Amino acid sequence: MIFFWAFVVGGLICVIGQIMFDVFKLSPAHTLTILVVSGAILDGFGLYEPLIDFAGAGATVPITSFGNSLVHGAMQEAEKHGIIGVVTGMFEVTSSGISSAIIFGVIGALIFKPKG
Repeated sequence: MIFFWAFVVGGLICVIGQIMFDVFKLSPAHTLTILVVSGAILDGFGLYEPLIDFAGAGATVPITSFGNSLVHGAMQEAEKHGIIGVVTGMFEVTSSGISSAIIFGVIGALIFKPKG
């Protein structure tokens, strides 16, 4: 049943993004920003973790999870280290994903040639 709910919740997040494109005519940058900020706000109110517990990968794979990770890491480190923890916590939690995206992007750019 967890696969079903992961599909439904992840699909709903994607549908929301698609509606932003089609109905509201938002650019990809605006849509991305709104989804990341939405995940951050939901985590700030303590609502994103229960969603992850319920939907699993359906809530952790979409871009809203990035906002959740930023706020979650910042809040955890702020409890330990104060105001400095806010900044370091965001980078500590998300650094592996960002680093791997950069590394694989560079490898892809070196291996493949753009068509033009």
